[in-house]
Amino acid sequence: MSEQTLTFQISAKPVERRLDRFLYVQIGTVSRMFLRDLIERESCLVNGEAKPRGYHLRENDRIEVTFETDAETSMKPEDIRLEIVFEDDEILVINKPAGMLVHPTKHVKTGTLANALAFYLNNFQSQIVRPGIVHRLDKETSGLMIVAKTERALRILSAHFQKKLIKKIYLAVVEGTISEDSGTISAPIGRVEEKPHWRVLVDGKEAETKFQVLERRESSTLLELEPITGRTNQLRIHCAHIGHPIVGDEWYGAKPFARLCLHAARLGCYHPNGGWLEFSSDTPTEFSAL
Repeated sequence: MSEQTLTFQISAKPVERRLDRFLYVQIGTVSRMFLRDLIERESCLVNGEAKPRGYHLRENDRIEVTFETDAETSMKPEDIRLEIVFEDDEILVINKPAGMLVHPTKHVKTGTLANALAFYLNNFQSQIVRPGIVHRLDKETSGLMIVAKTERALRILSAHFQKKLIKKIYLAVVEGTISEDSGTISAPIGRVEEKPHWRVLVDGKEAETKFQVLERRESSTLLELEPITGRTNQLRIHCAHIGHPIVGDEWYGAKPFARLCLHAARLGCYHPNGGWLEFSSDTPTEFSAL
């Protein structure tokens, strides 16, 4: 598989100012969803820095986007069972299992949620449907995700996420006993340049997480977590930051366990056609065992 890097220099104020739409017009051979994923994975840099897909381009901006030339075709449909919580003509809400990647990567091309969605959606539709994955969960995190089935739904839901109109509540089992019943963790998060490792950094981006204790055990605590901001690995980093890493999160200092004990338990959103929807997912059995 070959890799390609495209560079664009903005010499004047572009007609299409949004980063994702500018790239779609300029490249033309890949889908909007594919480009949005590239931007979210920070494979697209503006002046050497990662920017959100809604970033407004300015004169003299330099854009570099790197992607595998046949990456889209590598996402082959696979008949993988999906736990579907809700579905209509516009959206699909699924309960992702722990251990499943959301998107194919350079080294993993099969067994992902995108592979499963490509099969499911096109097996039941009369026209080709590209799964519009609006947000993501870590590979080891389980729980609720919303998927757009149309370009219109993708556009609306993406705007809702940017405007923070989506409500997400997580359950986490953390090491140790937390004495406070509730609180807020505020600590900036940034990326260590030498390796792909996100952590609390003084010059990082603002990050805030609300927590509430649901149950205490001798050596662990069940928490309800609400991310106010949406930084990479935010919940994992913030729990470790206060000295209570999520059970199974060896990357951030926890002891080994059968899985990462983080679960997207509740999801609230506005339907693309209007009206508020709320979904919930049962607590994983591994949490109860703790």
